Amino acid sequence: MSKQTHREDGADADSPFSTEKDPDLPSTDVTEGADRAPHRAMFRAMGFDDTDLSSPMVGIANPAADITPCNVHLDDVADAAIEGVEDAGGMPIEFGTITISDAISMGTEGMKASLISREVIADSVELVAFGERMDALVTVAGCDKNLPGMMIASIRTDLPSVFLYGGSIMPGEHDGRDVTIQNVFEGVGTYAEGDMSADELDELERHACPGAGSCGGMFTANTMASISEALGMAPLGSAGAPAESTERYDIARRAGEAVLDAVANDRRPSDILSKKSFENAIALQVAIGGSTNAVLHLLALAAEAGVDLTIAEFDAISRRTPKIADLQPGGTKTMNDLHEIGGVPVVIRRLLDAGLFHGDALTVTGRTIAEELAELDLPADSEIENENDDDYDFLYSVDDPYQTEGAIKILTGNLAPEGGVLKVTGDDAFHHSGPARIFESEEDAMQYVQTGHIESGDVIVIRNEGPQGGPGMREMLGVTAAVVGQGHEDDVALLTDGRFSGATRGPMVGHVAPEAVVGGPIALLEDGDEITVDIPERELSVALSDAELAERREAWDGADRRYDTGVLAKYGSEFGSAANGAVTNPGAKTDTQSLE
Repeated sequence: MSKQTHREDGADADSPFSTEKDPDLPSTDVTEGADRAPHRAMFRAMGFDDTDLSSPMVGIANPAADITPCNVHLDDVADAAIEGVEDAGGMPIEFGTITISDAISMGTEGMKASLISREVIADSVELVAFGERMDALVTVAGCDKNLPGMMIASIRTDLPSVFLYGGSIMPGEHDGRDVTIQNVFEGVGTYAEGDMSADELDELERHACPGAGSCGGMFTANTMASISEALGMAPLGSAGAPAESTERYDIARRAGEAVLDAVANDRRPSDILSKKSFENAIALQVAIGGSTNAVLHLLALAAEAGVDLTIAEFDAISRRTPKIADLQPGGTKTMNDLHEIGGVPVVIRRLLDAGLFHGDALTVTGRTIAEELAELDLPADSEIENENDDDYDFLYSVDDPYQTEGAIKILTGNLAPEGGVLKVTGDDAFHHSGPARIFESEEDAMQYVQTGHIESGDVIVIRNEGPQGGPGMREMLGVTAAVVGQGHEDDVALLTDGRFSGATRGPMVGHVAPEAVVGGPIALLEDGDEITVDIPERELSVALSDAELAERREAWDGADRRYDTGVLAKYGSEFGSAANGAVTNPGAKTDTQSLE
């Protein structure tokens, strides 16, 4: 759709300088009165007419880019949303923002930009909405950090908003099985071990990503898209449709229509988000085996929304909420498989029926979760639980779950006083003690793994990769996938003050806080120290006494900041603790890291 195609059926009001627009709308600051003639002249240069200028001004925040398949199609998604806004009587104004491809930057220094991009996206959308006096937002998102960044912007502006996911990529096919980018990362480790030929890795690479859309498993993008429904920031049923499907564009048009309803009813994120919303989001996350990154992002969203949420609450909710969906990375099924049986709402329905979900929490439509579920045409549970159909064999009942507890575990101990985050993708009774192998960066650890030095029983420690120390808290999928690809999913643990990709699997503990650069206990470890990772006891500890740790702290000479100029230095110095979401907004910070 041409960005200069607008309705031509408008007429001037009695005064050439005024309209019948609601005077409380922010856009009247730039559209009303004789002194705003220059402002209107600028709009007219872009093809907007009197009817547009008398309508609510809806910003369409669009991070479309040729940088990643997650975002390459978002112009089309945004155009469909623009149609919906126009049909509902709004004035759509599209603007852009950045994206970083996590998968392409993975394993490189460039991954330091990923978490920073969450903040830049939020900052840039907030600035445009504030500076241009927008009345509402449709926030479009593709790759991982787009999603929390867009939701943070909606919370900060508190404008009527609808979140719109760009959709998931379809799985590829290789050697008679569905494959995703996870298989390629793990294939690198398998190849290094000598168990995969170069030709087979090449064929896997060529078939894993068949088109546009976000990575197909229950990785970070699909986790956060699912969570947007549980939070109430996106309509129920909007997360699952594939990126390049007709259904995805129908969802986009309806999002454009829905935002005008939110404007008409003055319905804002502050009216929707509550403690119940965040408890719902966590319950869904742990039930579907969602990404550990959702812990970081939900803490950040809650901080922005002024909702009291602690990292310990993730563990409390996970203890009472079973894992009922076996999706990648632990399982074999993808987001599209979940969509085929009803999507996120079928999971929410099971949790709600079991008393594990707040049905009275509000959504962007103005109706509650329970009311929205009642409106959807979902398959019956008896149909989904047809045990003779392999298509449905990954979704379990609450009474007979895949695992009795949720997938997210928060570990604490003398090595992580503020907590560390682990997602169970295998044995939820995992207990491991072994010698620490210390690395000061991801690159050093990757070289160690790839050159075959890894031994059964090792605990790989990667430090100085936290929010401030990295800076940017890099994801470690390259290393974790190489470990798993070499056959060490069950006998080697890894811990870091950095993050993991949603595609990571195995006993990998991230977000260890306080981080090394501020003098957290992870900074004091030495090669050979005995590390314990105990999932049932939620323990992450080192076999050192308080006195020994204090002695090492006294001898610790601090850590160098790796960047002293540019965007990495600027945002790196502002990040708070991972235990509080690694936020940079000074008005949202609940704590700072101050051990140094």
